Amino acid sequence: MESKTVGVLGGGAWGTGLAQALARGGHKVSMWALEPEVKESVNNEHENKRYLPGYKLSPNLTVSNDIVEVATDKDFIIIASPSLFLASTIRKITSVPNIAEGESVICALTKGFVPSKGGPKLVLETIENVLPGIYKGKTVYVAGPSHAEEVAEGKLTGLIAASENAKNSIKVRELLRVPGIVAFSSFDVVGVQICSAAKNVIAVVYGALDAVSEHSQTFGDNSESLLMAAGLNEIQELGKAMGATHSETFTSIAGVGDLDVTCKSRFGRNRRFGKDIINTDILSNFKNLDDLIANISKIGYLPEGAVACKYIHEICEQKGIKLPISDGLYRILNKEIRPMDFLDEIINFGKSINA
Repeated sequence: MESKTVGVLGGGAWGTGLAQALARGGHKVSMWALEPEVKESVNNEHENKRYLPGYKLSPNLTVSNDIVEVATDKDFIIIASPSLFLASTIRKITSVPNIAEGESVICALTKGFVPSKGGPKLVLETIENVLPGIYKGKTVYVAGPSHAEEVAEGKLTGLIAASENAKNSIKVRELLRVPGIVAFSSFDVVGVQICSAAKNVIAVVYGALDAVSEHSQTFGDNSESLLMAAGLNEIQELGKAMGATHSETFTSIAGVGDLDVTCKSRFGRNRRFGKDIINTDILSNFKNLDDLIANISKIGYLPEGAVACKYIHEICEQKGIKLPISDGLYRILNKEIRPMDFLDEIINFGKSINA
């Protein structure tokens, strides 16, 4: 594929990791970051010392603190903003000529759900509600088992580009096919987004169970596999309720692949959070789930599953579905039940989870 110009909006670990892969593959990549220190370290030392320290970055990757500059005259725009700031980020670029006229292909890496007055929204729905109307049904969602650290290193990673628009899905798929990445297309936009958001919730519980298993006569590797299988069932049930169109999405890298790496990888922030719930009693610093979300920066890293848990709870109430693992984590984070009490509940698997 010929070299393309790419603007990445968000200088966190995942945005930086993918930007590095694209830059290493020969594309000219400009990344927007809020923090001046990110701009300085990437442009001068070719390293994002704040969000992805220890990984050398390509000279083809530059950073600007001016979001309009990064978005201007780009073939592709990649949104890597956290879900809580997604809409406000998009509003800053809607008047950029190549976006106002629908010339740039826009795709998103953002994980999770987006709060709104009408209830939690999916990422692409939120983006398309803010972008010019020409983008309706044409944005692309990128997901898959893809820890930023390994993507930045060039270790083999699989990604899926999902869109209602076949042409744009293929364009993003081909953009992503750089050394170290194998990429596929999907038309199940809802299913891929649900997998990307809900797996983080399961990974938090997995981390907690992993911490307990280290000193338990009750839980072990078999228990963790059982939890993962039951978690995948919950993700699929949520996906169907939200309008997922392809059952194979959940057995693809978007589903079981991303769930597996999020639960098991040493890089996983959600797994880490689950372990911290048990090992350091991290929840003692917060009154309830809303307090945790409002002060999530105090954790020192971002466990997306804590935020997604709140919105999945709302969706379940709206749609009348029951997801025992997700509900259990919600009750733990909301201080309605102690972590060990929930783990004791799932010993009776037939009543608590569906594997």
